[in-house]
Amino acid sequence: MEAKAIARYVRVTPRKADQVLQLIRGKRVDQVTEILDFTPKHVARVIGKVVKSAVANAVAMEGKINVEELRVKQAVAGAGPTMKRFLPRAQGRATPLLKRTCHITVVVEGEVSEEDQATARRARRAPARPTKPEPKAAKAAKAAEPAAPPAKKAAKKPAAKKAEPKKAESKGRNAKKSKEAK
Repeated sequence: MEAKAIARYVRVTPRKADQVLQLIRGKRVDQVTEILDFTPKHVARVIGKVVKSAVANAVAMEGKINVEELRVKQAVAGAGPTMKRFLPRAQGRATPLLKRTCHITVVVEGEVSEEDQATARRARRAPARPTKPEPKAAKAAKAAEPAAPPAKKAAKKPAAKKAEPKKAESKGRNAKKSKEAK
C-alpha cells in the first residue's frame, strides 16, 4: 500500500530541498521525523509537514495501519516555476535575480495484514444519513393547494411568403454602357 503527498510552489531551490530529502529516503517514518526535527535547514520543516500529510493519507486510505512500519519509498524535489526579478545596478544596468521554487513529493509505503484490510474497508464507509421529514404543516399546505391547469400549446403560424428581390440598377462605368445599349 502506498500513499503520497505533494507540497507545491515551495520557495526554496530544488537543489537545497534535495539535500534534505537525501537524509530521509528509505528510512522509517519515526526515524524521518526525528531526523527532520534536528536538521538545521529551513526546508526541513516543510518536508516534515509533507511526510506527516503522506502518513495521514495512508491512514485515511487503509484505516488501521501500523504507522511505525511505514517507510519513505520515494522523496523527490522537482523544479517549479521560477520568478524573475531584477536588481538595479550602476549606469542604468539591471541584474536578473532568479527566485526558484520546487514541488516536493513524498511517497510512503507499508504492509497491511489481510484481516486488518478487511475490517478497515468495512469501517471506512459511513452510514447514510436519513433525510429530515417535512413538517406536518408544510404537507397540509401542499395538499390544500389546487393543481395548476396544464399549459396550452402555442398554435403554429403560417410561414410568410418570401418577397422576390428587386433588380438593383448598377452603378459605375458599366451603367452608362447598359443604358446606351437599350
